[in-house]
Amino acid sequence: MNLSAETRSGVLIVHVEEERLDAAIAIRFKDQIRELTSSATSRVVLDLSQVTFLDSSGLGALVAIMKALAPLRQLELAGLTPNVEKVFRLTRMDSVFPIHGDLSQLASGDIRHAG
Repeated sequence: MNLSAETRSGVLIVHVEEERLDAAIAIRFKDQIRELTSSATSRVVLDLSQVTFLDSSGLGALVAIMKALAPLRQLELAGLTPNVEKVFRLTRMDSVFPIHGDLSQLASGDIRHAG
């Protein structure tokens, strides 16, 4: 599981450096994200720009992370690839997560909820 993290203007950004977020890595993914976010500030953004495949286990991991961070911290997503964005749209999870087109939109505060 390849993840890297950085802090920009008080926002913890976690880069998911995997092509697939699926059942094979979902548990490790959740565990590593929990470790990375244990001392995070109020905002955590997952950069999913390298993820081209997301299954129900991957989506479940994202929901579990969001619930673990709440209510003190918010999980946001950025850089959804077309296939991943389609999963969010079909499951209506795009109305649950704040979604940024890409990381450059963090500074402008441009969050979209597709729907």
